Amino acid sequence: MFRDRHGRVIYVGKAKSLRSRVSSYFTSGLATRTRSMVDNAETLDWIITDNEVEALMLEYSLIKKHRPRFNIRLVDDKSYPYLAITRGDEWPRARVMRGKRKKENEYFGPFAHTYSVRKTLDQLLRTFPVRTCTDGLFKRQQAQGRPCLLYHIEKCSGPCINAVEPDDYQEMVDGLAAFFRGDTDEVIADLEKRMWRASEEHDFETAARHRDRLNDVHRALERQEIVSDKREEFDLIAGHGDELETAVEVLRVHRGRVVGRIGSVIDRVEDVSDAGLYASVIRELYGDERPPPLVVVAIEPTDVPLLTEWLSERRDSSVEIRVPRRGTKRRLIETTQTNAREAFGRHRLKRQRDHNSRAKALRSIQEVLNLPEAPLRIEAYDISTLQGTHTVASMVVLEDGLPRRNEYRRFKIRTVEGQDDFAAMGETIERRFKAYLAERDREVGERDKFRYPPSLVVIDGGIGQLGRAVDVLKRLDLDIPVIGLAKRMEEVYLPDRSDPIRIPRDAEALYLLQQVRDEAHRFAITYHRQLRSKSMVDSILDEVPGVGAKRKKALIRRFGSVKRMRAADIETLTEVVPERVASDLYAALRR
Repeated sequence: MFRDRHGRVIYVGKAKSLRSRVSSYFTSGLATRTRSMVDNAETLDWIITDNEVEALMLEYSLIKKHRPRFNIRLVDDKSYPYLAITRGDEWPRARVMRGKRKKENEYFGPFAHTYSVRKTLDQLLRTFPVRTCTDGLFKRQQAQGRPCLLYHIEKCSGPCINAVEPDDYQEMVDGLAAFFRGDTDEVIADLEKRMWRASEEHDFETAARHRDRLNDVHRALERQEIVSDKREEFDLIAGHGDELETAVEVLRVHRGRVVGRIGSVIDRVEDVSDAGLYASVIRELYGDERPPPLVVVAIEPTDVPLLTEWLSERRDSSVEIRVPRRGTKRRLIETTQTNAREAFGRHRLKRQRDHNSRAKALRSIQEVLNLPEAPLRIEAYDISTLQGTHTVASMVVLEDGLPRRNEYRRFKIRTVEGQDDFAAMGETIERRFKAYLAERDREVGERDKFRYPPSLVVIDGGIGQLGRAVDVLKRLDLDIPVIGLAKRMEEVYLPDRSDPIRIPRDAEALYLLQQVRDEAHRFAITYHRQLRSKSMVDSILDEVPGVGAKRKKALIRRFGSVKRMRAADIETLTEVVPERVASDLYAALRR
């Protein structure tokens, strides 16, 4: 593991001989990307494993944990949509979701586009009317004793009002899961059987309903591509690109139908061959998921025996990696490669302008502010308050000119009474960088929030706010560039300089600084409004006799805001609290 001067892991690699592998990084003639990695590296750690499969598993887990800048990753700050069935709920819910996957859910996909899976799900809800509402809406309708609109248009079976038996509901959930799993023949056969049985019993209304559901299933099936006449399971992986970027297309086939698709453009930050690139993609694809029995690739990856052994362990049965030379799978991999080629062409047309403009903006900031290096990580801070109440601060992060929203942070000001933006800014900067010093001097942990320092700190405000931030950084003995950006005339204030800098209006540097400053302002305002809204609800409810913590929680869960609570009549309030308390609450809301 190569680490930079701040202790951040920037590259993870494995080798049978670490001595030979590490020595290769300190020879002449290195590729530009490798040289950049070595130049950024400050220290080196290593771990010994018992065998190559353990090394491969450890490499994947370390890359997933640290997200090194110089390792190839299939998905970078993008998650693909899945259809999830919340099996852990009493009444399971079908929903389209991204992000971290939970063990209690069953997932299908991934899908290239959200709209495609939503459209398919919508077509199937008449056949399998499982709930798609949020837990909050479900509990609200349950408390009211009446269903929502989806029940009336026959796209939900009404579990919130117990309109369906648990066993029947579970059967619907299993049918929906079977369809997305690719077991469509059983679904169709079951619907046809029910239709003909109802017809024979002269229940023509039920038979017509099953016929309509059967048509909906056939329409949904038309959205799934048929790629094989055989009922087999395999993945297709192909790519196309150049020395800097590669578009990768992955098709997941189950029982001859495409049930999942991934399309991603990855940065080739490692100096690897195409075979090494395919090995990295396979490692990323199946690090957390069960692989299929067959993986079809356009180019044979490196270390096929090692990858095969690892995949077989992941699946608990044999897995084959194959490069097809002829036949159906050869035509399929060529089609997948054509899709990757077209995706790469579209990406280059769109991405070239964006990448160049961000690089130009960072260089422009470096030149305007006379920084020693381009500010690859920018942090911006803003204070939000209303007459000194509920004072909060925000911290937003830009890395390589792009927002890193998972590293945004919010601060509730603790030590400042009244309206004092200068003191609030000083407290915020002190808390952030004291946390950095504490986390810097200990082992890397999953809960670290402030481990890495910025290349540039942007303060939303003038010379006063800037002065407080500079004082804190000096007291903590940190040499980090910091500027103030005032809204009026968009002036940039620098430490130890009374006159501000005025960046030309058409400069890329000004645009990027405005972007990060406005994002910090938006983030602070949003948090401030949340606290004010919560405080308003609490203050009103605290005045009402008979409303304790439990009833307050029930009211907030039911109505969500003072506005909705005020719009409710006494009868609606009585559904949540006793009649006497509802009457007092109704009066209090209108005072």
